[in-house]
Amino acid sequence: MAVEYRLTLAGRSSTEEIATRAVADPGQRPKPTPYGRALAADLYEELGFGLDILSGQHGCFEGESDTGIWVWEPDAFVSTTFRITKNPERYDEALRNTLEIVARLLASGTEDAAFMLDADTLLLTRVNGQTQKHRRASWWHHYGYAGDLIPG
Repeated sequence: MAVEYRLTLAGRSSTEEIATRAVADPGQRPKPTPYGRALAADLYEELGFGLDILSGQHGCFEGESDTGIWVWEPDAFVSTTFRITKNPERYDEALRNTLEIVARLLASGTEDAAFMLDADTLLLTRVNGQTQKHRRASWWHHYGYAGDLIPG
């Protein structure tokens, strides 16, 4: 099993564009899969996670926010999913690497966005350029370096 983080960006960017923005090293960028619009990379050894990038339309994302259930329905989107190893010796390194990519994607675009943990816990949203963090007292405080990597 792995811990899964997902950054979803609204809009019609291609998976290839998001992969280029996300991963600076062309050798580590996700490659096409047999599953249509998906790209994937096994970066467990290098970065501590597997990376999938998938585009879609008429999305529906739901998660637990600080104020209850949050629902978002972007017309078009690209989701970047990180499956992080549960190996305790590598987890912090893998999470730091994940957050560096999330920060790079957020900084290199203006799309509305949602960052979630295990598909049901909302950690961050960006709507109309305004970033809001959720779970500040628990998740963001526990991983103090996360706030340094992703301001807001």
